[in-house]
Amino acid sequence: QVQLVESGGGLAQAGGSLRLSCAASGRSFASLNMGWFRQAPGKERDFVAALSRSGGIEYYADSVKGRFTISRDNAKNTVYLQMNSLKPENTAVYYCTARSSLYIGNYYSSLTYDYWGKGTQVTVSS
Repeated sequence: QVQLVESGGGLAQAGGSLRLSCAASGRSFASLNMGWFRQAPGKERDFVAALSRSGGIEYYADSVKGRFTISRDNAKNTVYLQMNSLKPENTAVYYCTARSSLYIGNYYSSLTYDYWGKGTQVTVSS
């Protein structure tokens, strides 16, 4: 089993920045492909970003490309989501997720992932 705990959410103004962190435990972090999803009230859970086990391959939703950056520190068992130029429409609960396989597969689908955190709220005011 893998436990994922998100932190770093909160309130930001439009144009501001936040950095989310997700600490993983329970198995070798280096063996996990990692991702971030978000869910706004009344909407489905949507893909935000994903990162391969090595950290060498990044994937982003079109809506966040150029503004958000996913990264990982395998020594700290942590994945990050740096969010810049935030917009009110980025308001959502952000979830960290992990896939325990060699390849990340269909990174944009929530069904791909094996483990989920409980989420952290991000609110962007205009």
